[in-house]
Amino acid sequence: MHNRNLRNILAVAVAVTAGSFGSPSSFAATTTVSALAKETHFHGIAVDPADSSRVYLATHNGLYVVAPDGSADAISDAADDFMGFTAHPTDPATLFASGHPASGGNTGFIASTDGGRSWTKLSDGIGGPVDFHQMDVSKADPTVVYGVQGGVQRSGDGGRTWTKMGPAPDGLISLAASGKDADTLYAATKGGLLRSTDAGRSWQLAHIIKRPATMVHVARHGGVYAFVVGTGLIRTTDGDVNWRPVSTAFGDDFLLHLAADPTDDSKLYAITLSAQTRAQSVLASSDGGKTWAPLGAK
Repeated sequence: MHNRNLRNILAVAVAVTAGSFGSPSSFAATTTVSALAKETHFHGIAVDPADSSRVYLATHNGLYVVAPDGSADAISDAADDFMGFTAHPTDPATLFASGHPASGGNTGFIASTDGGRSWTKLSDGIGGPVDFHQMDVSKADPTVVYGVQGGVQRSGDGGRTWTKMGPAPDGLISLAASGKDADTLYAATKGGLLRSTDAGRSWQLAHIIKRPATMVHVARHGGVYAFVVGTGLIRTTDGDVNWRPVSTAFGDDFLLHLAADPTDDSKLYAITLSAQTRAQSVLASSDGGKTWAPLGAK
């Protein structure tokens, strides 16, 4: 891949994760994923563990639930910018987020216990109110939550109090917490895939190839997925650093976010971004990530 194209990819990835695109001020409560993609940008995705036909889509202008046909319904009246978003691994009603309220400023670390209809601030975080662009809850211990602002922050009480662990890896784009060990983290960075086994105090290479990585995700069934520029979607087992290829069928697009159905590990959903047009899409796979189609496509 030419250096110019690589720089373009990384610039676009950082721009989206930084929330630097403008967007309209109002949206229809009922719309479609394709319509949303033209109006806003997407910051997170998760499958509702209580109903796998419901996919949460966190956007610059609120939280939506997406159906298999590609229709999208706003969950609440709040059109907040959910820069960071993750679902509780065992409680279907609980969601976590961070970002910006529609009125401006930062939300701090917030939680919903009614499936996204209402939100409560649990903490300002360290040096906050924080705006975590990268965050995740541990599937090994759901009381442990990680967020990144001014370094890696860790909470051991569900997000109410926080401790500064260490500096974030350079060029961080995506963060994922292990499902086997609450002190293990994975990071997708401009310099490659990294892993920490001491809760973010130090980092080591998690993949022999030092190519930029734009996404890493740990699924409840034990799979760890990552997207490496020039390699595509790869997968390993949590705790193992022997990655295997899954798919290269993304053309000029690359993955920013991924969600796995907790009831069926063959069903995956991904948010992709074109480095050329900056267009985003939501894709679905029913064969473990080998082939993909736009969500809602017949």
